[in-house]
Amino acid sequence: MTPHPEPQRRSHLRRIIAAAAIATTGALVVAGCSSGSSAASVDKTAPKELKGTVSLWHFFTGREAGVVKSAVDGFEKANPGVTVDIHGGQDDEKLQKAISSGQSIDVGLSYSTAIVGSFCSSGAFRDLSPYIKRDKVDLSDIPKAVQSYTQYKGTRCTLPALADVSALMYNKPALAAAGITTPPKTLDELKADGLKLTTYNADGSIKQLGFNPLIDFYENSPEHWAPMIDGTWLDSKGNSEIGTSANWKKLIAWQKGFVDAIGYDKLKAFTSGLGQEFAADNAFQTGQVAMQIDGEYRTAFIKDQKPDLDYGTAPTPVMDGVGNYGSTYIAGNVAGIAKGSKNPELAWALLKYLSTNTDAQVTMGNGLKNIPTLTSALKSPDLEVDANYKTFVDVAGNKDTMTSPGTADGAAYIGTFTKFWQAYQENGGDLDAKLKQLDSDIDNANQLAGP
Repeated sequence: MTPHPEPQRRSHLRRIIAAAAIATTGALVVAGCSSGSSAASVDKTAPKELKGTVSLWHFFTGREAGVVKSAVDGFEKANPGVTVDIHGGQDDEKLQKAISSGQSIDVGLSYSTAIVGSFCSSGAFRDLSPYIKRDKVDLSDIPKAVQSYTQYKGTRCTLPALADVSALMYNKPALAAAGITTPPKTLDELKADGLKLTTYNADGSIKQLGFNPLIDFYENSPEHWAPMIDGTWLDSKGNSEIGTSANWKKLIAWQKGFVDAIGYDKLKAFTSGLGQEFAADNAFQTGQVAMQIDGEYRTAFIKDQKPDLDYGTAPTPVMDGVGNYGSTYIAGNVAGIAKGSKNPELAWALLKYLSTNTDAQVTMGNGLKNIPTLTSALKSPDLEVDANYKTFVDVAGNKDTMTSPGTADGAAYIGTFTKFWQAYQENGGDLDAKLKQLDSDIDNANQLAGP
């Protein structure tokens, strides 16, 4: 069936800003919910038979909501005494407000790992460890990076429900016409190929761009670029180590050099005329940009909106001798049991099914074209994998694939880093001094946010 992706996905920075805003009202969540997340409130044994109604709140709409319904149908078939009351189109802000106001919510599905720190620390989502321990749930089928972003400071209040990863997408005819036989593997190759593929109009303006180096163009972000240098974020005490990292400094300097080689003003002018990221006139789909870093979902958008596009995918290029080629950045949907759930056992059963059942993960992966968060699902023969999607499946399972740590303020440090980088790519300046200030800004914000 031809997919019809919904344009409800958000850019990385908007997700982070939204999560940070939600984190600031975390106290409301605690005040507005009843207690009951302790191990003492969990029955010693799981119920032999499940009966009743359980609610599921998620953010998907349209066709994608139908995919989630298909996965839920599998749960209801396995548990004929249970009915799942589904509430689609509920973003993180709506979810937080509903939990804080005491509405009857059992399972909440979020589009952003950035909320994990705030939802775990505030108690909005229950600690799942007692259920996991009681039912002897083996989490080893979940990749380590995914296990990392679904908990906060030792509290696991969420489980994963599909993920997004990033990789390089390239226009095959454009590369062939420029005499480029293989996609770039290093940053030096990416810059050289990007400049070679860039063409100009008679007035000097950009006609076609080989690669857009501007931070916050589509999926260009610190997270998706971190694998280029195996970048780290916070130390064991939660303090920023971005500014003291020689590798981040090298990457920022490389990117600034790439921007300057074309011209910031030219790039901004060209970018301002490009289509929206999740619309049919996406610049890669129209051929205006020959290479870009993007997510696995782009393969579904292309199949639906530009099925004749001749393109390929490859792992994200890395800084030679620094990054781990074949790795990626992974983050995605997470789900938890609302603290005020009146049906915690049913909620746990549904959450466990969506997160740890291989068939459910394959159903959602095939329908949504996101990445399953179970190794067994990634390797399942039932997972529909073509050559371009396979790149994303492979990098998702790479041992060096990374994520970013959660914080109580919704991982706002990434938004701070992004804004810093946007300013530097335009204005330049003393990079060492600016990086020192960046660390200070992040650390001060983290201290204000609390534990």
